[in-house]
Amino acid sequence: MILTLVRHATLLLDYGGRRLLVDPMLGDPGSAPPIEDTPNQRPNPLVPLPVPAGELMTDLDGLLVTHLHADHLDPAAEKMLPKALPLACQPEDVRDLRDRGFEDVRPVDASIDFLGIDVARTGGQHGTGEIALELGPVSGFVLRADGEPTLYIAGDTIWCEDVRSAITVHSPDVTVVNAGGARFNFGDPITMTPADVITTAEATPGKVIAVHMEAINHCVDTRRDLRAATSEPRILIPEDGEPLALS
Repeated sequence: MILTLVRHATLLLDYGGRRLLVDPMLGDPGSAPPIEDTPNQRPNPLVPLPVPAGELMTDLDGLLVTHLHADHLDPAAEKMLPKALPLACQPEDVRDLRDRGFEDVRPVDASIDFLGIDVARTGGQHGTGEIALELGPVSGFVLRADGEPTLYIAGDTIWCEDVRSAITVHSPDVTVVNAGGARFNFGDPITMTPADVITTAEATPGKVIAVHMEAINHCVDTRRDLRAATSEPRILIPEDGEPLALS
């Protein structure tokens, strides 16, 4: 498997003989407003793509979308992506995605065969209390294919029982977590803080890849913050555009 962090939560996966794009956010820097009622009021995205968006379409076989917040599927991606590409998503988002013009939308209830890859859906908690209820539902995915490491993409979630259960049930070799400690001007963080990332690593013997930092205005925990919090070698903190070969 080669996993490339594109930017934020957008991943390019070469996995099981397929090339998949996860949670595509492809807009130019400053093309979207700041998220309302959050710290650091600057237009989004904060940083450019590491490669031209068109290069991400080369030999693309399918799409995975964990949920429909605009930093996981933005208008630029909707405009650029071929609408006939197979797209796996949580069941709650099927109608909306079809209304947006995607022609081959495949809901993942428990699990599906997606282009020869077994894809199972996992739960998550996008914050706490009323915030989590308002921001949900969100999902993650676990991918399995012959000869590949088991990959758990946790999605937009804090450390919670859903994440613990997914690790226990699926025993992933690689877990991707959305870090950055995203938050509003009220309430608790809505994605993983450095402490959450460390707790996730303590729960699994596999590698943990922390993404979702420094690209959206309300993600206040940086790569430097996470590196300062832990020296655990199993926690990988890639830069935008960095490919990771994982076995």
